[in-house]
Amino acid sequence: MRQGPGQGLIIVLAKHPTLSIEWLPTTTMSPPLVIQKHTFGMGDRFAHQGIAQLRAIRHACEAGYPVYPTWNKSNREHTIVHSHPDDLRAEADAAVAALGWHGDYYVDADHIGLLTVGPFLAGSNFFTLDVADFTGKAADAASLSAFATGMAGHLGSLPIPGIGTPLELTAEVVAAAAAKFLLAMQEAGRIYRHIEQHKGAGMFVVEVSVDETDMPQTPVELLLILAMLAGEGVPVQTIAPKFTGRFNKGVDYVGDLEQFEREFDEDLSVIAYAIGEFSLPASLKLSVHSGSDKFSLYPIINRLLKKHDAGLHVKTAGTTWLEEVIGLAESGGIGLALAKDIYAGAWSRFAELTAPYATVIDIDRSQLPDPRVVAEWSAEKFVATLRHDARCPEYNRHFRQLIHVGFKVAAEMGAVYTDALLANAEIIANHVTTNLLERHLIPLYA
Repeated sequence: MRQGPGQGLIIVLAKHPTLSIEWLPTTTMSPPLVIQKHTFGMGDRFAHQGIAQLRAIRHACEAGYPVYPTWNKSNREHTIVHSHPDDLRAEADAAVAALGWHGDYYVDADHIGLLTVGPFLAGSNFFTLDVADFTGKAADAASLSAFATGMAGHLGSLPIPGIGTPLELTAEVVAAAAAKFLLAMQEAGRIYRHIEQHKGAGMFVVEVSVDETDMPQTPVELLLILAMLAGEGVPVQTIAPKFTGRFNKGVDYVGDLEQFEREFDEDLSVIAYAIGEFSLPASLKLSVHSGSDKFSLYPIINRLLKKHDAGLHVKTAGTTWLEEVIGLAESGGIGLALAKDIYAGAWSRFAELTAPYATVIDIDRSQLPDPRVVAEWSAEKFVATLRHDARCPEYNRHFRQLIHVGFKVAAEMGAVYTDALLANAEIIANHVTTNLLERHLIPLYA
């Protein structure tokens, strides 16, 4: 990559030295803080489980699966539980100190934009750029034309190592991808440069989220998205594409496993190719959003990572919160009563609590038990219904998804809820560690 005299950014395609892509802006790409090969994102709604989460990471490393922790929390989650992004940094630092962790670790400003990034700047060293609101909206005519011109010499059959059939790049394909994604990637560039002004060049990791779109990206579209990011000078190190199927919160993948495997395999090949072609960071890797509890995908991902010798970032969120509720219920007494109250509150406020997550949940209300019935349940019955064990006849994925999005009810309980976490800290921590280690990390990396 070089800067042309009096021009915008020029990307010289390594395997096609006669071809170049030229378009604005004129920013150059800074060498980034290099992210580790395998990173694991962990959400913690109420900031009580950082040590338990890191303990799972440490156990995985001791077992020979080197993976590095990332604590993630979105602006929406902070707003709901009335926390501040600096609190997440404090939790991560405290867990690291408590366990004597000497490896890298990251604090992710999850799904931020220009309007929300401000409070995250001080404490975060990982920024997930969310440009969903700009996807599908056209960039200005000059930018579209410049991108098309820059790609003109690259049209035709493009062989990608690892993909059996060459990608077909036509003017129509380039124009369609630019119409859908170029404005969004320009916005990613604006967000990146804003963060860079405050954090300094190369002092943070950049992830770009393109998973919240209507359709999965094709290999060609992913390649062109990466070209756009390179053109914006964004040193993207993880990218979260959209895959076929449903990635619902806190439950297993719903979709065609063979199709997912093809897509994941092709995306890994495209990323490896794009790194060389567009001088993107060598650490660039796939990110799987809503990755918690996608148990049927983990063997596929594991196998393909080994095949490509590729890195991965997995982002989980509410699975730790659900383990808190499981621990409270299992403790019986006040804890069980509190778990039942959380469910009853979520059930009565169904529309309010599910609306923000409509694209990542599938709840059949007819499958939700009446809170008056749940009030009579034993601890064993409640736990069996909530815990993600598809082999258990009591397991109810609708029940689980509702509680997943119902953490606002617990947040409104204030000290009543957090005091219960402290009173049952040991049982909850054991559940959190076991869940992340045995159900997530080992299947992904063993």
